[in-house]
Amino acid sequence: MANNYYDILGVKRDASEQEIKQAYRRLARQHHPDVNPGNKSAEDRFKKINEAYEVLSDKDKRQKYDQYGDQWQYADRFAQAGPQTQWQDMGGGATGFHHFEGDIDSLFDEMFGRTYARQARPRRGHDVESPIEITLEEAYHGATRTVTFPTQAPCPTCGGSGVIQNLACSACRGTGVASGVQRLEVKIPAGVRTGSRIRVAGKGQSGSGGAGDLYLVVTVRPHSIFERKGDDLYVEVPIPLTVAALGGEVQVPTPKGKLALRVPAETQNGKVFRLARQGMPHLGGSGRGDMFARVNVVLPTHLTEAEKELFRKLQELRPT
Repeated sequence: MANNYYDILGVKRDASEQEIKQAYRRLARQHHPDVNPGNKSAEDRFKKINEAYEVLSDKDKRQKYDQYGDQWQYADRFAQAGPQTQWQDMGGGATGFHHFEGDIDSLFDEMFGRTYARQARPRRGHDVESPIEITLEEAYHGATRTVTFPTQAPCPTCGGSGVIQNLACSACRGTGVASGVQRLEVKIPAGVRTGSRIRVAGKGQSGSGGAGDLYLVVTVRPHSIFERKGDDLYVEVPIPLTVAALGGEVQVPTPKGKLALRVPAETQNGKVFRLARQGMPHLGGSGRGDMFARVNVVLPTHLTEAEKELFRKLQELRPT
């Protein structure tokens, strides 16, 4: 046997319940993680002490352990195997070597085959998703953000057992899991959009086979000027009536600054101009989308008499 529960607690096989309880309390205080911070050996020892006490403090479990040793969990299955089977104690119950004879191959397949492999295989921790909101400018340029996300790990107070001195651990409320919060600086790549998932390797839940990953689920907040469709951007540009009629130059806003747009004469209201490669970056690739500028002709207000006279002359020259 790899671990003898009586030896772990330092008691004899015929120890009373009180002796077992006293031994457990003494050893638990000595090896508790709070008393030995950062001591991996003490933490492992504490877990074994809890495991041993859980079995030996229970009358039924202890009886099975005394008869079947480290296979006590299968006591009921051995009993169901039938009268033709025999369990031979070759040296003293839980302290000796056991040999089982009988036609119960399926039981041993479960004990040492599929079930054992499933328990022994290290399991990777679960992946974790956490939402993150960013501005369109951050999605355009890329950014570095400090994010806060929940974490879960074995409770350091009870060593993940959920039990201290046969009572539910108050620190984790008997769950064996400690929840916390972690802060992490994350790089947001240019070109992300709502629904994009940013992977941060090894920052998910911990497991015996390594930690899972953290996925930041992106939401890009709506912008007051730009409308995004895929990697293209759309913007409305107000232009004076005179520029629309005679032609001229106007400024078009973009996430990286203003661009000059040459407006030809007699441009109609609602005309859309394409500015190639002035849109959002392509995520994970080269190039950009386009910018589409829709002109909105602004009629003059608060006309002077001279201006009104000019419009009257225009009306005479171009009657409806």
